[in-house]
Amino acid sequence: MGFSGLARWINAPSSGLDLVSENIANNYNGQTIGKWQLSVRSYRSTLSTIPGFDIPAERTMAALTMGENVFVLLEDPLAPTRADLLAHIATLDPSQPGPDPDHYRSTFLTLRPPGALEQLLTQLKGKWVPSRQSGADSSQRGSSGSHVRIEGRVWHIGSDWVVRAGTVHLGGGTHSTKGMLLEAEYKPLPVLHSQTADSASELLSNLLTAILPNVRDAKVVAVTISESQWEEVLWDREQEQDGQVEDKDEEIVDDIFVSGDRDMPAARKGDWIGLERDRRSAFLIIGALKSEGIC
Repeated sequence: MGFSGLARWINAPSSGLDLVSENIANNYNGQTIGKWQLSVRSYRSTLSTIPGFDIPAERTMAALTMGENVFVLLEDPLAPTRADLLAHIATLDPSQPGPDPDHYRSTFLTLRPPGALEQLLTQLKGKWVPSRQSGADSSQRGSSGSHVRIEGRVWHIGSDWVVRAGTVHLGGGTHSTKGMLLEAEYKPLPVLHSQTADSASELLSNLLTAILPNVRDAKVVAVTISESQWEEVLWDREQEQDGQVEDKDEEIVDDIFVSGDRDMPAARKGDWIGLERDRRSAFLIIGALKSEGIC
């Protein structure tokens, strides 16, 4: 797994997936290797219904299922971001203890297996209900209105590239298609530091643009966030409190023909590998859909 980029084809036609597939097969000799299937459910809290508990804004939660993992983005608009809190603490007297909130505005979790979140909410009688889709017709509203599906395919292009493309479907109804999502993964690189403010990669952007069919008036936008936003998302309270884990005692090797791995780059938390790649991909997808009011 490697560094990935995401794009949103907002006004893709219903035949968009077939057009992308034909373009990849005919012009890039891409080979279909499987299906790309994701699902997203969105919820909102109902804390304001508790007698004597008055809050100006409810919390929201989006859960994206990818394979055997569920990535959950919980947002509390009344809580501070970690960056805002650090900026506020910098203005305070350092001799006095600073504020220590129990949570920040965004919390990003990884759960398994699929369905565990719903079971937990039911067992705890959590104050959460499915959100209503904005932009959906009345036939889509209700308990199933919070369900979004991404259904598509996965291709290999050469040995270095993996491309995923899928159509975004709402819960049902005659107007259930909401464009497409396209993702390109460059396997040789676990991380790519861009010089642009939004951390967009020209390498990935060029490929995503190339695999799009030549459709007139296509509205395509790149889905990116800055490195500072990634730090906010990937921040770990327990890791910060515990400090850095001490390195294991180095093994002494007497063999002069054996070299250690001291100078080899170690995998870092920010690298796009394994579960971390899926977490970053899920966060970008949730952010793209939330920005359009789809989930």
